[in-house]
Amino acid sequence: MSQTICRFCGAPVQAVFVDLGMSPLANSFLPPERANSMEPFYPLRALVCGECFLVQLEEFQTPERIFSDYAYFSSYSSSWLEHSRRYSEQMTERFGLGEASHVVEIASNDGYLLQFFHERQIPVLGIEPAANVAKVALQKGIPTLVEFFGRETARSLAGDSSADLLLGNNVLAHVPDLNDFVAGMKILLKPGGVITMEFPHLMRLIEENQWDTIYHEHFSYFSFLTVSRVFQAHGLRLFDVQELPTHGGSLRIYGCHEEDATKVESDAARELAERERAAGYENLDTYLGYGRRVEQDKRQILRFLIDLKEQGLRVVGYGAPAKGNTLLNYCGVGRDFVDYTCDLNPHKQGHFLPGSHIPIRPPEAIREERPDVVLILPWNLKDEIVAQLSFIREWGGRFAARTPELTLIS
Repeated sequence: MSQTICRFCGAPVQAVFVDLGMSPLANSFLPPERANSMEPFYPLRALVCGECFLVQLEEFQTPERIFSDYAYFSSYSSSWLEHSRRYSEQMTERFGLGEASHVVEIASNDGYLLQFFHERQIPVLGIEPAANVAKVALQKGIPTLVEFFGRETARSLAGDSSADLLLGNNVLAHVPDLNDFVAGMKILLKPGGVITMEFPHLMRLIEENQWDTIYHEHFSYFSFLTVSRVFQAHGLRLFDVQELPTHGGSLRIYGCHEEDATKVESDAARELAERERAAGYENLDTYLGYGRRVEQDKRQILRFLIDLKEQGLRVVGYGAPAKGNTLLNYCGVGRDFVDYTCDLNPHKQGHFLPGSHIPIRPPEAIREERPDVVLILPWNLKDEIVAQLSFIREWGGRFAARTPELTLIS
């Protein structure tokens, strides 16, 4: 077996953070004609670097294979759209953005966020590698470049297309060549410009047992301490941070050029770094006991589902998120436990979940078939989904979700 090298610092990586067995790519939904075909499964094993403490997956598939034709469209979540609208307001006000500014989003998806800057007459550019998703953004009038981002793309854009605000939501974790990506941001950012990146916070993953947020599309998992080191290595400085509720607990980091003296380090940035240090995030032992907690959680999930089925209850899922596919495949849950799942995204409907082969149906199926329990797979959208499906209470239906233990919720 070849030795794994840390994708940031280059040190040999051997320590196992958690081993989730063999799993297919979490967003590789199967069309009906492939339902009985072989699927590739890959080790889903997160390692931790003993030098820089970056938690990371080994790379088994290229980004081109994973992201070039993608099934995730951001606009199907109303709460995420509202989060993006508020972000555009806050950034416009805080950094004085206007018609002379330029906002560039990396991994801009279907234009879900840039549309709010576009409405304010602020010039925008999206960079999105999935052509099928970028097409939707272009139809909205959002200029979008269909490319993967790194030094080469940044050099081709630097100058007229340099960014006053350079942003990326839930993309930093998706990048196998982390150094190329962050170096590209250094090139594309204007002097005096600001970078914001949002990504799930490793501290929340550990403290709240969010192991199902680990999947092959997420190559890296960041603490604030480690991501600060990554940016510093490329001449960028993190001067502020916000802790957000999105995706079960995310960070929004604010970066600038290292030499930019106008951006002063915030109390929030100092406090979070101190809190992580005190919690042991620069100590390998902090990471090494996590796998045992995940094994215990797997047993609890199976006991819960077995109990529902032994009561004769009919269970269906709601949502077809990557985190749901990690959970179902790691726990070995298929149609023997969950009859089908429903998703608003028409690009997923009529397909099957990878690995478990649970069919994906439109949400109307729940009203028509009146299941006893709806298992909410995207637990981070639990409140939004409970409100959407409140009608299941008409026949005594109940919801189940991880909170963080899998349980029935009112």
